[in-house]
Amino acid sequence: MEAEEVVGTVEEVLSAPERKFVESVEICINLKNVDLKQPKNRINLDINLPKSFREPKIGVFASGEIALKVKEAGADALDPEDLKRMDKKTARALVNTYDLFAADVAYMALIGKSLGTVLGPRGKMPVPIPPGADPEQILSRLRRVVKVKSKTTTFWVNIGRKDMAAKDIAENAAAVIKAVESHLERGLQNVGSIYMKTTMGPAVKVV
Repeated sequence: MEAEEVVGTVEEVLSAPERKFVESVEICINLKNVDLKQPKNRINLDINLPKSFREPKIGVFASGEIALKVKEAGADALDPEDLKRMDKKTARALVNTYDLFAADVAYMALIGKSLGTVLGPRGKMPVPIPPGADPEQILSRLRRVVKVKSKTTTFWVNIGRKDMAAKDIAENAAAVIKAVESHLERGLQNVGSIYMKTTMGPAVKVV
């Protein structure tokens, strides 16, 4: 499904009455003939959206020059040395403070040992920053990532805000649909229906 095929639906969704806050725009995907008891059928994707619409709080384990670049890029630089003396309570509090994590690849082993049991179940293991990579580019990409995880055959994905252009929301919607479709054994034949809505607006059928 291409973005052009979704624009009309987005425009209808955005025509919902205005609220006193900027509503999110979400799509609801309903699967069919998919046995989620089989691990291979479960959806657990990080999807890189074409258009950014949020500012997640990102913590980056880094030191030296990388830490300076991380701060310049608007993320929090976390001292890896703190991991060596961190107890479970402090670890949980740290993990809950941030939406996403990244890390200098040199510290990934230490992070796995110190925080792996807390980060893993929450799907927050850090994105590694390879030697010579520009942290700003990695953080920019992270800000466009949405996690899609299906515990049931119906799941919601946040794809934008009501103050965005319809074309931009449509591009994000198409990216999510394509990613989910490519993961399914029979593609769109395993999709029962797709709806889109604002936070408090009515649901509009996409397919």
